Amino acid sequence: MKKIFLLPFFLFTLLNLKAQFPAASQTQRQIIVGTENTALVLSVGKNQKLYQVYLGEKLKDPADYLSLPNLHEAYIPSGTDNLFEPAIKILHNDGNPSLELLVADEKTTRDGNLITTSILLKDSKYPVEVRLNFVAFQKENIIKTWTEIRHQEKNPVLLTKYASSMIHLDAYKYWLTQFHGDWAKEMRMEESQLTSGIKTIDSKLGTRANMYQTPVFFLSKNIPSTETSGEVIAGTLGWTGSFQMSFELDNSNSLRMISGINPFASEYHLKPYETFTTPEFLFTFSNTGKGQASRNFHRWARNYGVMDGNGNRLSLLNNWEATFFDFDEPKLTELFGGAKNLGVDLFLLDDGWFGNKYPRSNDRAGLGDWQETQTKLPHGLGYLVEQAEAKGVKFGIWIEPEMVNPKSELYEKHPDWVLKLPNRDEHYYRNQLVLDLCNPEVQEFVYKLVDDMLTKNPKIAFIKWDCNRMMTNTYSPYLKDQQSHVQIEYVRSFYRVMDRLRTKYPKLPIMLCSGGGGRTDYGALKYFTEFWPSDNTDPYERVFIQWGYSYFFPSITSCNHITSWGKQSLKYKTDVAMMGKMGYDIRVNEMTPDELKFSQQAIQIHNRLRDLIWKGELYRLVSPYDEERAVLMYANEDKSKALIFSYALHPRTFNQFSPVKLLGLDANKKYKIEEINKMPGVNSWFAAEGKTFSGDYLLKIGLSLPNNSDLTSAVIEITEEK
Repeated sequence: MKKIFLLPFFLFTLLNLKAQFPAASQTQRQIIVGTENTALVLSVGKNQKLYQVYLGEKLKDPADYLSLPNLHEAYIPSGTDNLFEPAIKILHNDGNPSLELLVADEKTTRDGNLITTSILLKDSKYPVEVRLNFVAFQKENIIKTWTEIRHQEKNPVLLTKYASSMIHLDAYKYWLTQFHGDWAKEMRMEESQLTSGIKTIDSKLGTRANMYQTPVFFLSKNIPSTETSGEVIAGTLGWTGSFQMSFELDNSNSLRMISGINPFASEYHLKPYETFTTPEFLFTFSNTGKGQASRNFHRWARNYGVMDGNGNRLSLLNNWEATFFDFDEPKLTELFGGAKNLGVDLFLLDDGWFGNKYPRSNDRAGLGDWQETQTKLPHGLGYLVEQAEAKGVKFGIWIEPEMVNPKSELYEKHPDWVLKLPNRDEHYYRNQLVLDLCNPEVQEFVYKLVDDMLTKNPKIAFIKWDCNRMMTNTYSPYLKDQQSHVQIEYVRSFYRVMDRLRTKYPKLPIMLCSGGGGRTDYGALKYFTEFWPSDNTDPYERVFIQWGYSYFFPSITSCNHITSWGKQSLKYKTDVAMMGKMGYDIRVNEMTPDELKFSQQAIQIHNRLRDLIWKGELYRLVSPYDEERAVLMYANEDKSKALIFSYALHPRTFNQFSPVKLLGLDANKKYKIEEINKMPGVNSWFAAEGKTFSGDYLLKIGLSLPNNSDLTSAVIEITEEK
């Protein structure tokens, strides 16, 4: 009897598909969207449809791509023969709910580091065009893609789905890493194997859109990727509103990933000759694990994604935990002296400085009335700016311009300026409502309150822009019969306001805040210099929160403050905050002499090493999800300098951690090891203190770090010896 060998299912399926979709012939046109290391290969089939044939490590000979089959239509429409989730869904004037997209034109241009590819698809029967756009950032190995939809029918067509991207993968198994949470517990990481059907990550919150789910992911092929191994795609959507990312595993074990605006309650009536432009989806491919994917994003963000991404940042002292709403001019001017004594660049005045008919003495009143409270600040903001400068520090201010308290003069004058359902009771969250930014009058109000404040007080050096509420009971009086446009138009209007402000104030540092990490996306960060990751500043929790953000956002964007949260030592709090842009939210006058001396020294150390932290290559060495500690390091480009941050969490008594093998160093160089950022009078018992090791030793053997006990930390400076 002959033996019968069964092929694995996925291989059998692949062979079947290859038989149905033969390899592209030499006469078929291929479009390669490529970076230095990555290639996304598209092919124009004989039927004039566009197919994705490859996504992965760039091949040396482009001719090799011709051997790959046309398995997957690149941007699949709804309504014809598609049996799974589409990228686009449209309803024509005559009620026909289908599209058939054929390639009409394509062009590629190069501008230095950027290669732009534009592919025009047209429907075979209706005057509808869909343009797929790709920008390949060569050195950063990032690809940006978005879609433009346009038509010439007599009346508006209805768009019920309009993805920014559709990406196809073929593998044996797929592993999704996602990030989720809530207020004060942002960016919790979770990994799971995808199974048949659809996995969806989405938000329907409108404004504070990232409150529960963050629009970022890793997708690993075949096996879960680690920091240093595995094939992985990292992706994120640049949109400051409701989003949707879906991952569908079909009957052939192929995966389609679709990302874009959440179409929930957002059907769009597209007028003739109007262009609907989707947000940008950004992704990178790494065949050496998540660490390289993160470094790709960090380099791209500093160069292209964040306002002034390669510039400087201001250290600051915030008054919130020192005073909350209870302050006046003498209290604040006293705090200016504390900021100067501490050694920070700037004093930030937080919530509670505005409102007169309804003074802002708590979060129940005054929001929207942006005049200085006379009883608190009789001499106005200008006086505070002058007094801060006299003490040797800059002055910054908190605002929440998109929101309003019902107990405010603004609400009394303009009750039609808020999002609220007619014939329903108002629904409050944090005692406030969302202004209807879709309304041009509201856009002008928001712009003018910032512009007038800066015109009157041109020496204001920093703004913290907050947004503490999501959309509920959503209805725009301005949009009237187009309520399904609200969530889209709100974000577009937010960008229009920021475009105007950035045109006039291109250099002003502005922090993006939204009840903590409710807005952390590259749609907004092109206008902002940094973001507030979480209101939770307990350093134990912050290790996890900052760790999560580090996968997609460079450390220069993350504002980390030393506060009264948590029972850990001041050193532990400071070491955790040093991982990004360091600041303080404490009562300086309550510090002991040793604490003040340590903090002054820490600011000096951070200032000396901030370029290494903000612009160095990040290597996550030990994950807090794997052990009761977290270890990461930054290394500069020429591998002459590195910095290790090590945090013990809650290890068991007498636990001894194993040595940590380093990354990002040169095996042929010699490095001196030194523990820094120690409390005054405390000697290091670090066994490697002052010693010199070869890079080869540090890479292969590693270091035993000097913090094994509960909630201890260490900062280790590594310097090349020449």
